[in-house]
Amino acid sequence: MKHYLAILVLVLGVSYSVNSQTDFGVRGGTSLTFFNEDNGIFGENPDVEVGYFAGVFLDVFIDKGFHIQPELLYKGIGDFEFLNLPIYLKYDVDYNFHILAGPSLNYFFNFFNNKFRVRADVSLAYDLTDKLDLSLKYTIGFEEISPNILFVGLGYRL
Repeated sequence: MKHYLAILVLVLGVSYSVNSQTDFGVRGGTSLTFFNEDNGIFGENPDVEVGYFAGVFLDVFIDKGFHIQPELLYKGIGDFEFLNLPIYLKYDVDYNFHILAGPSLNYFFNFFNNKFRVRADVSLAYDLTDKLDLSLKYTIGFEEISPNILFVGLGYRL
């Protein structure tokens, strides 16, 4: 019982200390999905589909230009719908320009087996204003027949 109390105090203390350094917002946009087959990043004559995404994000400042930015996004690509949870390490290259990278956890609603997939995300973001940002994300799939996805979207800090 004492361990649970100590963990609770630690979590509350950490959340209190980062509360003023945390941004919350919404994000949405469009995507291009390249289903690769064998050769190269986009495959040879890849099948391309247009999709959409929308969701929320949390940006937690750590120190010296580093942030942790998890997002929860609903994505639709062709007949596939899935939840996407990227967990980014974000670095401020400049005041308005950011590089993000990290794992992307995906849960597919339309698959009968192996609904859970892990991918890698790399992203560039540019702050257009104090509240609005433009992002370009690239998701890399590791499966044999796996889509690589390019996302373009806008984020709005609430």
